[in-house]
Amino acid sequence: MKKQWTKFAVVLVLYLTFLLWVESWWGLLVVPFIFDVYITKKIRWQWWKNSEPPVRFVMSWVDAIVFALVAVYFINLFFFQNYVIPSSSLEKSLLTGDYLFVSKVNYGPRIPQTPLTMPLTQHTLPVFGCKSYIEWPQWDYRRVKGLGNVELNDIVVFNYPAGDTIVSNEQFQAADYYQMCYSFGSQLLNYRPDMATLTPQEQRDWYEKVYDTGRQYIIENPSTYGHIMTRPVDRRENYVKRCVGLPGQTLQIKNRIVYLDGKPNKEPDNVQYTYYVKLLQPLPDDLMKDLGISMEDLTSLNQSGYMPLTARAVDALRKRKDLVESITLNTDTITGDIYPLNANTGWTRDNYGPVWIPKKGETVRLTMQNIAVYERPIRVYEGNDLQVRGGKIFINGKQADRYTFKMDYYWMMGDNRHNSADSRYWGFVPEDHIVGKPIFIWWSSDPDRGGFSGVRWNRLFKMVDDIK
Repeated sequence: MKKQWTKFAVVLVLYLTFLLWVESWWGLLVVPFIFDVYITKKIRWQWWKNSEPPVRFVMSWVDAIVFALVAVYFINLFFFQNYVIPSSSLEKSLLTGDYLFVSKVNYGPRIPQTPLTMPLTQHTLPVFGCKSYIEWPQWDYRRVKGLGNVELNDIVVFNYPAGDTIVSNEQFQAADYYQMCYSFGSQLLNYRPDMATLTPQEQRDWYEKVYDTGRQYIIENPSTYGHIMTRPVDRRENYVKRCVGLPGQTLQIKNRIVYLDGKPNKEPDNVQYTYYVKLLQPLPDDLMKDLGISMEDLTSLNQSGYMPLTARAVDALRKRKDLVESITLNTDTITGDIYPLNANTGWTRDNYGPVWIPKKGETVRLTMQNIAVYERPIRVYEGNDLQVRGGKIFINGKQADRYTFKMDYYWMMGDNRHNSADSRYWGFVPEDHIVGKPIFIWWSSDPDRGGFSGVRWNRLFKMVDDIK
């Protein structure tokens, strides 16, 4: 009996420590059941152990599976989860096929906003293709105290901010719904007024017309796009990018370099830009492997004439006069789909801003020139009713010329700068979207190479913080 009391005391201390950490005393309702498991044993928790062999066999498996699912659900919510790099947006810092150990303790785990969900799924049941979660109840955002905060140049896993709305057809679920609306609307209207001749209100009205036209087109074509769906914050897709702008900083991109408060931020060692490359002959496989050039990169070269390269790769290829005729930096001005989508800023992927990144408790002055930048945080992320009428801004029915933010926001970008869907296209990342910090790579396999030759042995258990 003394041994049982010792076990109970240890479990109780650990459980109460956890409740103190998450600051939720509703969990005290479980304490009597823990006491019963170890001491009183009034409830027959494992009644099936005295049953007939078939029942005992089945229930032993059910018991093991339920315990495993609960344990995984608990661990994934509060401590860590695995994440695989699905695309090349962070190459060559993190590679497609890298499997990451993502800590939720570093920035503090979120109390689940959508608590009723199937473990090991994000939003969809793999086989059935239906939602893996129940939207009720929805709890308010709250984050448990972690080891620290997001720091500049951290690689961060977060929920995709523009993933709040999608179309149900799986073929288009990964697409940005808002970009789809504006793109379809522009094509269908088939004309564009001279923005310089329009007032700020007329410009806004024009973009609303474009958006509404595109949205209506999606609604009228359910056989192609399906129906419009929404997802809770914690059930949106997981993205991984590098934080290049912190709350309260003013960010500007000038000739591809990120400036913060007027000072250039150090670029990642393996930052990539696209280059127009003319080859004299195909690149040898050993050279491609050494420079980290993937089949995806070659596909881009064959289709578009350019491919992403690091500075090291550019220098190496320029020395190979037998292989390469010319290499030229891609300076194409890309203005389409740049955030904010409903404003005529003239910003591009390589020359963007300046834009002030919202910080909790700080106030921004709102004008017709910047309202498009801050509209989504104010309306969508912080739940206010924002309208613009007659050149005036109204928040929750009252005319407003300033707003004080309730959350911190971050600016995230991929290291593969010309091939990354990031904050330049969908804006700020609110703090309630932050999932965790990748700690190390526990497995890495090259999708271009099979078997043992595809295992990137030199990347196994590599610390992410060492990737600068």
